[in-house]
Amino acid sequence: MLRIGMHVDNWRHQDAPFEVPCEFARRHGMEYIEFGTIDGDYFVQALGYNPHIPLHTDPLKLKRYLDGMGLKVSQLDAAYPISFPEGLYRGVQYTIRTIQFARAVGARFVDTTDGARKPPGLTDEEVMALIRQYYRIVLEWAESHDVVINIEPHGPYTTDPDTMERIFEMFDTPYLRLNFDTGNTFISGRDPVRFLERFRHKVAHLHIKDVSESLAKAVRGEETGISTSVVAVGEGVNAENIAGCIELLKRIGFDGVLSIECEAAPGNVEKSLEWLRREIAR
Repeated sequence: MLRIGMHVDNWRHQDAPFEVPCEFARRHGMEYIEFGTIDGDYFVQALGYNPHIPLHTDPLKLKRYLDGMGLKVSQLDAAYPISFPEGLYRGVQYTIRTIQFARAVGARFVDTTDGARKPPGLTDEEVMALIRQYYRIVLEWAESHDVVINIEPHGPYTTDPDTMERIFEMFDTPYLRLNFDTGNTFISGRDPVRFLERFRHKVAHLHIKDVSESLAKAVRGEETGISTSVVAVGEGVNAENIAGCIELLKRIGFDGVLSIECEAAPGNVEKSLEWLRREIAR
């Protein structure tokens, strides 16, 4: 069954706390919400102008709030770059704390990815060794806490399907899966439907985002990721690919969450939700 959720990151540029997207989700009959996590304190968030969740938040209090709204957490985002040396001494601890928080709040998945650029001074094989060690450590915690670690295509390594295949082949475990992103695969120059088809046996959660025509013309094939879409889902040049991905998910009997990622400018998320529901029902 295809279920609809959204990332609170849609409200990051609206300077809003997490309660605002949660209220939106409740009003529009959505089932799931996805949070980004902060490992420490961020003064903008503390003052109420950012929707992401510090990991020192009481997860049980948050869960009670969400239960009262009729919402579930589909995924927690802990996307510290796994491809940089700092990932081993900063990213690993960040992801472990997010796994613990996910278990407490009832989230099934924790999202991870690589950096936007290749780290200077390292060969690709050295980076692959860093990635292997990163996942070796966090997967022990994931298995212990029964929380799945997802890899999101977002950087130069994870948007390369051959490299993504190598990462999955490093570990024989059901706890390493794919958070597929329609926008990142498209902006990196890939075919989103073909990418999803190749990893259909690994997909566990999805980010659904479109791409504006102007952005595609400017950076497609040069960049590997975008945070959110500035246009509503269905109104950009990636709409046909998103529709194709939805049809593929129906065909394989996927049971999981499609998390909307688009800027919460007036009407944007509403139009995205309407378009996505129509495509799922079609």
